[in-house]
Amino acid sequence: MRIRTRGYAAAAGAAALALAVAACGGSSGGGGSTSGTSAGSQTYGLQGLNPGSGTPKKGGTLNMLGQGDVDFMDYNVSYYTIGALGQRPWLRLLYAYPATPGKVTTVVPDLATALPTISNGGKTYAVTLRTGAMWDSSPARQVTAADALLGLKRDCNPTQPFGGLPDFEALIVGYQSFCNGFAKVSSTSVSAIKKYIDTHQISGVKVSGQTITYNLVHPASYFPDMLQMDAFAPAPVESLNYLPASGPLGQHIVADGPYKVQSYTPTRSIVFVRNPAWKASTDPVRKAYVNEIKVSETGNEPAVQQQLQTNTASAGMEFDAFPPVGADPGLQAQMKQGLNHNFNLGSTYSTNPYLVYNAVSPSNGSALKKVAVRQALSYGIDRAHLLTDNGGPTQGVALTHVLPGGINGAQDVPSAYNPYPYNPTKAKQMLAAAGYKSGLNVTLLYRPSSTVATKMAQTLQSDLSKIGVKVKLLGATPSDFYVKYMEVPSVAKKGTWDLSLAGWGPDWYGDAAVSFFNPLFSGPASYPPIGSNFGFYNNPSVTALIAKGASSASASSAATIWAQADQAVMKDAPFYPIVNPNQPLYHASYVHNAVYVPAIQQFDPTNVWMSTPG
Repeated sequence: MRIRTRGYAAAAGAAALALAVAACGGSSGGGGSTSGTSAGSQTYGLQGLNPGSGTPKKGGTLNMLGQGDVDFMDYNVSYYTIGALGQRPWLRLLYAYPATPGKVTTVVPDLATALPTISNGGKTYAVTLRTGAMWDSSPARQVTAADALLGLKRDCNPTQPFGGLPDFEALIVGYQSFCNGFAKVSSTSVSAIKKYIDTHQISGVKVSGQTITYNLVHPASYFPDMLQMDAFAPAPVESLNYLPASGPLGQHIVADGPYKVQSYTPTRSIVFVRNPAWKASTDPVRKAYVNEIKVSETGNEPAVQQQLQTNTASAGMEFDAFPPVGADPGLQAQMKQGLNHNFNLGSTYSTNPYLVYNAVSPSNGSALKKVAVRQALSYGIDRAHLLTDNGGPTQGVALTHVLPGGINGAQDVPSAYNPYPYNPTKAKQMLAAAGYKSGLNVTLLYRPSSTVATKMAQTLQSDLSKIGVKVKLLGATPSDFYVKYMEVPSVAKKGTWDLSLAGWGPDWYGDAAVSFFNPLFSGPASYPPIGSNFGFYNNPSVTALIAKGASSASASSAATIWAQADQAVMKDAPFYPIVNPNQPLYHASYVHNAVYVPAIQQFDPTNVWMSTPG
């Protein structure tokens, strides 16, 4: 899943923020917990508070401040941590990650009554939906297993398909055939899309009453974890009245969560109010203590942090703006001293950011299509500089390969496999041998709203200049970065960008290597907009190795294959990994039970409660 890149505060700004924190003090309400394990020097799950302290109370308006929007306001298409955060109040899933300390990466039933019933040698999974979960339609009606089938069908729509399709498109019996046919339907015709969905079936998926059954091509031990993705979330029939992921759909959301979307102004604001159709007795995941959630998307990270530290009612939690990196050391120190209980540092199990090479760019005579050129660029980058930009050793561990720590098959110790140690002399020699003795001229796409990305872009510009590579910087807003650049194949093929800083986290946790390799490196099946192989990397032998790992009988046998796939990908250098970061978060002191959930890259707003601001 695409994840947000953090910001970075200048030294003077960081000092001011730290002083402000000391002045405002702490609270008795909560930081979260994660279930990861140690990897190298990385800190996992550093929390400020016991989230269970205090007696919860209902009421109030939670104001969340950010600087960017969700990718899509849709039931099944969002593929971004901030999109998942935006869905948490209004959309229920078959399974979800709970805001329960120590269990935030363990799936639990949400709309489902229990974990899947498994049969047929691990190839058949049956899920029964609970009675009483309702859509906020007029009149309100039951969320059904047929709605879950509709959601799955919507995933591979021709307008804007779900970005994680490579995870399961070839796994579910008959789904690849269904999607191949769907791709031929007009992407601009609501009626044509509706007709295809109504008249075509997925042969391997059956609905009987409130039970939906998925038949798989081969056993997949990770499938229950996969079912927590919004790709498998039920969608109401009203969704067929609009193009998927469209503006009109975003203005006509029918909710089944504890809140509904009262208003949505793209790139500016979202207002969630209580959903009268929701019944607390049917929802084991969301307590919905606050009456209303207001999201402002027009801020910036330093300003948001300063507002949160005032403890005013207008600033309770972050949305997609995080504590500036420069402020983190002071926040951590105060937390350890018991002076500040509003800060949290949790694991992400991600590669964020990473540098992707555009192999289909025509720039420099299609230089980036050549493995030797990509390898040369990788030798010419000093990862130590980029780690400093990210905030130093407490903010994450160096990542020199595909899989971060905490994911099955990861080569956890960076020094164990580092194929491209910094060597500018070798980089220059390789460029010359590849026919580029005079260097290259490339364009680097990044998000200026993230000051970490800005700092890294400048560092890359400086480092690569030492090997004769001139880097032009191209900035994009958070809302445009994926939708208008990375997910649009024609933009990559025009050479609008040659290098780009992106971020990636797992679609689930633990046995989740397939959610890195399939969407990012599995050849044409992972090309955007269906997948997130933004550089159009294609090596058939690697694709075959990925398929072998995905169909392994057990997680232990798969681990060896994933390690082999990791090294095979890195040999081709389609991207340059940088760091597996920790995620810092901050909330006002009157916000309680703030539990960090990695899947939404934030404290869970549907489970916090508030005391009097001030």
